[in-house]
Amino acid sequence: MTAQVWIAILVGVAAMADDIARRRIANWIPAAALAGGFGWQIGQHGFLHGSATALGGVAVGFAVFLIFYLLGGMGGGDVKLMAGFGALLGLPGVLWAALWTAMAGGMIAAGVVAYRAARRALGGRGNSRELTKEEQERRDSIPYAPAITLGVWLSLVPKG
Repeated sequence: MTAQVWIAILVGVAAMADDIARRRIANWIPAAALAGGFGWQIGQHGFLHGSATALGGVAVGFAVFLIFYLLGGMGGGDVKLMAGFGALLGLPGVLWAALWTAMAGGMIAAGVVAYRAARRALGGRGNSRELTKEEQERRDSIPYAPAITLGVWLSLVPKG
């Protein structure tokens, strides 16, 4: 496995664990993807071309999810994570990752909705006490780092 794949694995696992546990992605995680991505691209393509490749990936990775953040459907950590992965993948790679992420995210969301509907239908309520607004938002949110990570990993699968 290449260093690029290892960076994607390590950053992805950290992002998923943090997002599932806290519904937040700590800033050091996308920063690690950004640093690793710039290092990988510069190592592969030289300083100028590698920096340009990484920077293009960052810009596209950021832009792809910015609209969803502005509409309130995604957290800022998700946007920063995709930008960090953009540095690692470069421009064409981050577009493939965004496509795979959208498909994975849709499947995860459908699974969560189905699970919640089945749980309600079977009478499972869990806690009988009133939840705070923060607890309610946490319970209702779906962590998106797993979809982003899966999309990135799938974009790294060799084609052909």
